This record gives sequence, structure tokens and C-alpha cells, in this order.
Amino acid sequence: MPHEDRVVDSYLNYLLVEKGLSRATLEVYSREILAFFAYLEKNGVADFGSAGRSHVVGFLGLLKSRGLCAASQARSLVSLRNFYKFLLKEKIIRSDPTALIGMPRLPQRLPGVLSVEEVLALLDSPDPGTPRGIRDAAMLELMYAAGLRVSEIITLTINSIDHNSGFVRSLGKGGKERIVPVGEPAIKKVKEYLSRARPVLLKGRKSAFLFVGPSGKKLTRQSFWKSLKKYARKAGIRKRVTPHIFRHSFATHLLEGGADLRSVQEMLGHADISTTQIYTHVSRKRLMDVYSKHPRY
Repeated sequence: MPHEDRVVDSYLNYLLVEKGLSRATLEVYSREILAFFAYLEKNGVADFGSAGRSHVVGFLGLLKSRGLCAASQARSLVSLRNFYKFLLKEKIIRSDPTALIGMPRLPQRLPGVLSVEEVLALLDSPDPGTPRGIRDAAMLELMYAAGLRVSEIITLTINSIDHNSGFVRSLGKGGKERIVPVGEPAIKKVKEYLSRARPVLLKGRKSAFLFVGPSGKKLTRQSFWKSLKKYARKAGIRKRVTPHIFRHSFATHLLEGGADLRSVQEMLGHADISTTQIYTHVSRKRLMDVYSKHPRY
């Protein structure tokens, strides 16, 4: 079995040259691998090639006993998995002791949401007297109405919206298409943008994209993000507002309004309903918050 230091150096060089990882990331990988080596030595294991599944499980148990959170345990397991994959690829070992070990269960984070009042204040923030304001009002209205990701709304084309039927066709992750109904307010804002603002922004240029910037080019995620933060401040919203919070709010408000989970799943474009189920936790929490104000609670 090659000397441990030489193997680790070879692995880190592979990550640096082939994978392009940063020095900071390499330091984390190195620290976690060496910590596992120290655990093996303390438990009488000859070298990393002699480690088995029980040793990896024991190491993760040690991290847990030291008070490391599930995310830190998961990061250590990922570091070891990648290291052992490299060893297999280089034919230094014949079996991977990390292969059949499940990831530590991470706590489910509830997404932040805006109240209906906050959403309405945000939607009213763009200046209706300027082309940019008209465009941004249409984007925000459509984003909330259809639960679109920022990557989806900036790549919509002129043909993405059926104005008569009230549907928007969007390409989500993996190029998966979904069709989502949108209400009259969003359709009205988009029509106003198309007639009053888009021609001014294009200045005679042509573009297949629905929403364009002053140069006539497709908007960037960064420009949308900056505009959203500006409108959130203008609306007096103190909480952190991100493009994705519109999507969270869309789903939560639908469920609170009585929509069924399967319908929300379809509109969000989630492949697995378990991804959508997190919003039921949000709705239940908000329901309990409301009920806690009941005089007999």
C-alpha cells in the first residue's frame, strides 16, 4: 500500500489540476481525510486500504459525539467518498468502505415566505411611469403568479405566454417544460409592457426574449436580483427578500388558499412530491401562529 502522505498529496493535486478546486476547499478535504486516518490509527487499523464500512460509521459516530452537526458529518462523509472513489479509479484499492453508507439526515429548512400584504406592496413598487418600471412590474407579477424561478423568467420568449388562455410555458431544470395558468393581473401587466415599454427598451432591435434590458439584450440574474432588493426596500420589507422567496410565497399562498399538494407540485415543476411537501410545514406553522392568537388557545 503506498505511503499515506504520498497518496493524499496525489489526490489533492488531482483535485487542484483536474477538478479546479480552490486551495480553501483542498484544505478542508485534507483535514477531514487526515482526521479519518488518525481515527484508524487509534483503532489499530493498518492503513486506509484496510478500512471497512464499520470504521467509517464509527468515525461518523465520533464526529457526532463531539457535537458536530449533521451538515458537518455529511461534509466529512462526502470528503471520504470522493477520496475513496479516487483510490478506486487509480486501482490503489479494490473496494470502497463508504459505498453503502447513507448520508446523515439533515434538518429540513423551511423556506422563508412573504405575507400576502408584503407581496402586494412589492408588486406595487416599480415606477409605472418608466419603461423599466413597467417591465419590472410585469416580471414581478408574472413571477409571483406562476411561481417561476429567476432563471425561468429571464429566459421566457415572446411565444412563452398565451394571452388569450392565460397560460405561461416555462422551461425548468433539466429543460423540463411545464405550463402554468396565470391570472388576469399578470396578463394585463405583460400586455402593457409589450405595448408601452419593450419597444422603447429595444430601440428598433429584435430579440426573441420577452424581457429585455436597455441594450435590448436578455436580462441577467444579477440585474434582476439588484432590482428586487431595491423594490423590497421601497416596499418597506425588512426581511431578506430573494428571487426564490417569490416561488416559496406562491406555493404557500396557494396551499393556504385551499389548493391541493399535487396541483402545486405540477405548477412548481417538482419531479417528486416530497420536494413540494415542505410547503405544508410552512402552511401548518402559519396556521398555528394564527391559532395561537385565539382567545381560548
